[in-house]
Amino acid sequence: MSATAYPFAKGHGTENDFVILPDADGSTHASLTDDRVRALTDRRAGIGGDGILRVVRTDATDDPAAVAARGAATWFMDYRNADGSVAEMCGNGIRVFARWLVDHEGVAADAPVPVATRAGVLEVTVDADGRISAEVGAPALTAASSVAVDGRSWPTTGVDMGNPHAVAFVDDLADAGDLLAEPAYDHDVYPRGVNIEFVVRRGERHVAMRVHERGSGETRSCGTGAAAVMVAAALADGAVPADGSAPAEPVVYRVDVPGGELDLTWTPAGTVVLTGPAEIVAEGSATL
Repeated sequence: MSATAYPFAKGHGTENDFVILPDADGSTHASLTDDRVRALTDRRAGIGGDGILRVVRTDATDDPAAVAARGAATWFMDYRNADGSVAEMCGNGIRVFARWLVDHEGVAADAPVPVATRAGVLEVTVDADGRISAEVGAPALTAASSVAVDGRSWPTTGVDMGNPHAVAFVDDLADAGDLLAEPAYDHDVYPRGVNIEFVVRRGERHVAMRVHERGSGETRSCGTGAAAVMVAAALADGAVPADGSAPAEPVVYRVDVPGGELDLTWTPAGTVVLTGPAEIVAEGSATL
């Protein structure tokens, strides 16, 4: 690995934390290896984080998702899980990404910001209260399956939010165990892995969750996971059509995560909007 210093920042959304690598012209981190991602996200020997947000212009990278978005979005969120694997999307990450663009890249906060991701171009808005709302796409229902922890199993609702999720309703969040190990799941249903959410009800249109994120382990929050949980809860409550099509009126749920709370809105347009805080907490230089 190069010993040349380069800038980095650290940010989080409801304590789902990320190492931010500014790379507008694509010259500094064009070859972001798995080993380097793991070194940067290491919480003892590196900066520490649940993943990497590489901030690069769509015209400065040959990633197919960025190339496809040219003309529709200026910036591409090159997201990597902590183990180095490439991910399609990250709901908390895209809000932190937008916070960086507004604070450091001169992007105006008075209009929606289009961000290119591997799940398509999504719009992010800085709200009047300082929170950030991110369009996280339209949900797609996938195969029902099951997950297991310590010999106990639960049925799951499969929801794709640009990345795969398996949502299990449990009696107590402690049922998920310590989540140090990945829960057992059907690899035939999820051959590329899956994010697994354990959910309990707290009140009307109010749930709480824990999550084991594919490639990162248990995290303090997961934005697309919260969206998947909201979709599964709305379906179970009969608040939306049983086939998972868009509701006639906006459907809003609060989702509590270990790192805070998020508001999720399933819109009549069919997309889910995630709203919550996003902060940049540190900046510096690294040689990892």
